[in-house]
Amino acid sequence: MKVEQISIFIENKSGRLAEVARVLGEKNVNIRALSLADTSDFGILRLLVDNTDLALATLKESGFTVSKTEVIAVEVPDQPGGLYKILQVLDDARINVEYMYAFAERNADNAVIICRFDETDAAINTLREKGVNILAGDRLYKL
Repeated sequence: MKVEQISIFIENKSGRLAEVARVLGEKNVNIRALSLADTSDFGILRLLVDNTDLALATLKESGFTVSKTEVIAVEVPDQPGGLYKILQVLDDARINVEYMYAFAERNADNAVIICRFDETDAAINTLREKGVNILAGDRLYKL
């Protein structure tokens, strides 16, 4: 149930984000979700793509510093308090959310949140025990 995410260390200057998109587009790699966190000098671009291995190799060949990490895609009720219910389950189990971002498309009555935890396997088990749906990568990329 883990999903592979690519993290790219990029300089915070004009054109670098466009270069990532160009390089991936030329290889027909589709970006499904992204998050960009920056400081004044650099940023970390996190991507979910439809072909992680090709994206990783392509970006490395193009001179980007890139790594692969595991995250999970959690369906969250798209209603007031929906996210709170999920976060409360994790808090009760003392599992820390390192970061999260939303997936751009919707799935039925749920939003999809991409999460990285300090204890990913424990988070998966805890959420499953509470009936929370976790999406597999192949299903996520078809949304």
